[in-house]
Amino acid sequence: MKRGSISIVGAGPGDPELITVKALRRIQSADVILYDRLVNEELLGYAKSDVLRIYCGKAPGLHSMPQESTQQLMINYAAAGCHVVRLKGGDPFVFGRGGEEALEAAAAGIPYEVIPGITSAVGAAASAGIPLTHRGLAASFAIVTGSRCHDQDSPVRWDALAHSVDTLVIYMGVSKLGEICDQLLKHGKDPLTPIALIENGTTVRERTVTGTLGSIGKLAAAMRISNPAIIIIGEVVKVREELLSLEKTVRSQIG
Repeated sequence: MKRGSISIVGAGPGDPELITVKALRRIQSADVILYDRLVNEELLGYAKSDVLRIYCGKAPGLHSMPQESTQQLMINYAAAGCHVVRLKGGDPFVFGRGGEEALEAAAAGIPYEVIPGITSAVGAAASAGIPLTHRGLAASFAIVTGSRCHDQDSPVRWDALAHSVDTLVIYMGVSKLGEICDQLLKHGKDPLTPIALIENGTTVRERTVTGTLGSIGKLAAAMRISNPAIIIIGEVVKVREELLSLEKTVRSQIG
């Protein structure tokens, strides 16, 4: 019997053209694709006509399939001789549970590989004109999940994050935006610190709202910002405003 294998693949931040060549080749050769909610379904069109597609998406508070069931399916199909592609939004190892799946494959003795993808912190920020690092403004950045805000056993250390890095990128935090801002302000972050919310980054539905740590809550509510979205906090947000201003000036001169 043919020996199966598992490819844990990053699909990138949303724009299907941002997938890597290697990842696309794995989609094209897959017998089974287990794909997540934030994967652009246009990518599934590159798969073989007889590929088995299984949706494993997780929306906030609504999981179509438990993680353990997804991993078991992945192992079962690979053990049966299939090339399984575990297709995940962004990068598999950045809040993608790719590490858990790699450990499961290794424990089962299934050959596996991990193919990186552009994570939304990098892709969405760049698409919105916000560099995570910028000479004179930011020499460091941290990525953190906002979904642990109410985790009493391992809470997010907002006290440490408030002053330890120049740029803070928060995944899965829009629903807890008010609490996040309150915590950062409580631990001494300046209320005038620039902040951006990027919704559906890199896609045709991308929307960016900017403000300050003290004002963004009202703006987000007025604009009805929702998931998927990331939060970027730091002086680098000002670069976006500068770019937009320069572009406006050039257009007026040309026009």
